[in-house]
Amino acid sequence: MLKHCLILSILLFSLSLSAQTPKDSTVVMQDSTKSDLLLKQIGNGFFPTQFWNFDLRYLVKFNQYEGLRTGLGGVTNAGFSETYRIDSYVVYGFKDHRFKYKIGGGARLNEDTKTWLNFSYTDDLEETGSSKFLTDARFFSFFEPRLLNIDLFHKHITSALSLEHQITPNLTTETQLAVSNIRPTYSYNYVLDDKAYDAFETSTAKVSLQWSPFNTYDYKDDNLVETYSGYPKFSLQYTKSFKSVFDADFNFSKIDFRTIHKITHKNTSYTTGVLSLGLAHGDTPITHLYHAYPNNINKETILNRFSVAGINSFETMFFNEFFSDRFTSLVAKHYFKPFAIAKHFNPQLVLISRFAIGNMNHISRHQNLSFGTLKHGYTETGLEINKLLLGFGLSLTYRYGAYHLPEFNDNIALKFTFNITL
Repeated sequence: MLKHCLILSILLFSLSLSAQTPKDSTVVMQDSTKSDLLLKQIGNGFFPTQFWNFDLRYLVKFNQYEGLRTGLGGVTNAGFSETYRIDSYVVYGFKDHRFKYKIGGGARLNEDTKTWLNFSYTDDLEETGSSKFLTDARFFSFFEPRLLNIDLFHKHITSALSLEHQITPNLTTETQLAVSNIRPTYSYNYVLDDKAYDAFETSTAKVSLQWSPFNTYDYKDDNLVETYSGYPKFSLQYTKSFKSVFDADFNFSKIDFRTIHKITHKNTSYTTGVLSLGLAHGDTPITHLYHAYPNNINKETILNRFSVAGINSFETMFFNEFFSDRFTSLVAKHYFKPFAIAKHFNPQLVLISRFAIGNMNHISRHQNLSFGTLKHGYTETGLEINKLLLGFGLSLTYRYGAYHLPEFNDNIALKFTFNITL
């Protein structure tokens, strides 16, 4: 593994050196006048060079298991090729003392339908209970607050082959075949047919759809570009795990659905809503089940739990407190018009309400982990005052209802918020 990482590091370094060598002084002068484009690309999480776009997501991160995680990664751009791409990274965790990496790439099969055939080999960590859509748009944040507090990860070595295809500009799909070797980093056994699995293999097929029926597009320089992002947007994904295919251990299936809506009001305030549903059926280990994106540290006092609020996470729900094989969550936010106090001081008030409900069959199969279910419905509400100083603000959230805790202070989450745009 170390050998592969060193090779990948040399490749990335070589590309960066060649990319930073200008052809002539005219190119340098032209590049110097494109600061606005560069700023936009950095805002999307890339630092572009001649052949290689460095992915800023891999530079510096922190979590409870790896501690400081740092590395290099990125993807080739049109300067390298318009029909082929390399998409790889290598990172190192200073707390677990382990390299992680991905070696991947793709070939474009059709330009008009943006059809790409991709392959990847990944040796990394994944948060237990998380669920991602293949078709999700790339997400980049200079600061990922929830990541700081996550401690429940599983190792996975995954070989994957995927096909991206745009049926229409408003409907995109991605299909993936993957084989994974999974090792939880925590004490866990999944008991099935009198056998306890502390590690396992999966062979999965995924089909993901992203439908944005109210987006509008227009041609610019012979390229179809999005001119308006409309709402609602819909995502649907089906996952099937096949037992005994490439020595896989379990048969299970999953259906995930999400819709995002935004209503803009006349006074420039707006309201957003995110509805998420997940259903897992069959012999499903905890790694592939659902949490409700908790973001509260398991510490005693409010100040000890003081951290940074996430975007759609449940701020008063403790990490690893609940898991479900079927769940629904709804996050609603109302953003008031920013207060025009001064030229560079425009704080914004946001009202928030979150709800989640779920349950689980065969809880006894999951051993060495203690958790509850959401069968009675989890509720919290709160507010944020954003952009008070250098993008930072404050968040206050209160937990109430069926899962209200006996100690009053345990139901309160006081945190920073962080919002910055380029």
